[in-house]
Amino acid sequence: MIAAREGLAPAGDSMLGFAVPGRDVRGRFVRLDAALAAILGPHDYPPPLAAVLTEALVVTALLGATLREDADADAGLTLQAQGDGALTLLVADWKAGQLRGYLAGDPEAPAGDLAAMFGSGHLAVTLDPTATSERYQGIVPLEGAGIPQAIEQYFRSSEQLPTLIRTGMAVDAAGAVTAGGLLLQYLPRGEEGRTRLFAEDDGAPEPPDWQHMRTLAATVTSDELADPALAPDELLWRLFHEEEVRLFPGVTPSRGCRCSPAHIEMVLKRFPEAERADMRGEDGLIGVDCKFCARVWKIAA
Repeated sequence: MIAAREGLAPAGDSMLGFAVPGRDVRGRFVRLDAALAAILGPHDYPPPLAAVLTEALVVTALLGATLREDADADAGLTLQAQGDGALTLLVADWKAGQLRGYLAGDPEAPAGDLAAMFGSGHLAVTLDPTATSERYQGIVPLEGAGIPQAIEQYFRSSEQLPTLIRTGMAVDAAGAVTAGGLLLQYLPRGEEGRTRLFAEDDGAPEPPDWQHMRTLAATVTSDELADPALAPDELLWRLFHEEEVRLFPGVTPSRGCRCSPAHIEMVLKRFPEAERADMRGEDGLIGVDCKFCARVWKIAA
């Protein structure tokens, strides 16, 4: 049974939270449509690079949406992969529903697992500080078939929080890309006398509730996740129709590069005049290259 809430997002760019209280499980579903096109469009990445960045953007949105809704406005989440292979840097971040990302490296990089594309390196998840918390960063090796598998390992090793992540991407006849993702997590239980936490690496058997929900969620297909005609609540009904699932509307994802002439000028003015003079070109302006929006800003500062 799906217990719906009012104000659910449409099936385009959308975010939907859900909880299964009887199984001590929570989750998020995200679909990226126009926001994804706006992020990928200026870069003209070859298909293998567009695919790995798309996967990272979906995962970043899923993780960012788990931040507390009452968190400080400056709170955010950044996913960063660095390696010594064909791809050297991937950055994706989320802040209050705004999503951005870019990828650096050899445009001829072949498709493959993380080691094949990035070589040896690491994946970092950074939580930007709020008014009541400090900056936090967790790091794991760049290992596994893709970003979702690396993040699952991050939660096992750093958070001891059993997690399942699935992503999917579809390209239509016109070349438009749609992507979706599902995150499922088994929550610690606080009552005395009950299991407080389960870590898959500690040798303990999987709790039946987590095993049941993980098995159901793992049946989702890439096509279902990326299908723009399949509404998020309909997909959750397919997966969990025998459970009591509570739905929570989330912020609609959007492309959000935070560079602007005013912001860049403010940053540049923090530099001494002598340093700014060295930055100026023959036209008297300072050129600032934003990797996220693939644009060079000319600033009089």
